[in-house]
Amino acid sequence: MTGFPGGTSVSHLRVYDWPTADGLRGGSPHVHTVSAEGYVVLRGTGLLETLSGAGYEEHELAAGRVLWFSPGTVHRLVNSGGDLEIVVVMQNSGLPEAGDAVFTFPPGVLADHERYRKAAALPASDDDAVLAEAARTRRDLAIEGYLPLRDRVRAGDFTALDDLHRAAAGIVQDLVPRWRELWRQRPLAQAAATGDHLDALGAGQAGHLAAAAVATAGGPAAKYGMCGHLTTWNLH
Repeated sequence: MTGFPGGTSVSHLRVYDWPTADGLRGGSPHVHTVSAEGYVVLRGTGLLETLSGAGYEEHELAAGRVLWFSPGTVHRLVNSGGDLEIVVVMQNSGLPEAGDAVFTFPPGVLADHERYRKAAALPASDDDAVLAEAARTRRDLAIEGYLPLRDRVRAGDFTALDDLHRAAAGIVQDLVPRWRELWRQRPLAQAAATGDHLDALGAGQAGHLAAAAVATAGGPAAKYGMCGHLTTWNLH
């Protein structure tokens, strides 16, 4: 096996309930440059704010709701009831973990790649209070850049998204060679294996079925994520 089915990864997210500058509670707005993301809402209520070619939209979240969105969609999770929990399904396992997400920091931070990386990183610390403070500071900086971005899009100025997308592409450009290798090893390898299996079955052969196996995940591991308290598993 080359990882979790479909070249995906899954995690459990308890969305932050820290208040923000506009009075809402929730996580850090950000955008993925190459991976789609899906949500399965387990409990609680909230909103997903998105900025895309469709403009500014609000998507109600409640237990049982499933939604997903494509790369380039700016998204912000809002925790309305204080107990919003989600199973997150990410495309391209390995790529999101390797940097395929860019915070909506203010333009000056996005333009300075070293400054961006420092602002995006959490300290190497075992002190939960230190990590929580750093995650909240990072979230607040993303909100600082997001609110005027949202205002521009709501006013019909889609050049705001163009500017963000260009900045995001510049930030991740140096990561692409590593991402390409991860893509070959994981999502592409799984898709190619399915093609091989179809070829075998089309020829009346079943040899690949003899390699049936069960895998279990390592972990779980808890950390401060972009949008909330994140539990992840080693699925590789």
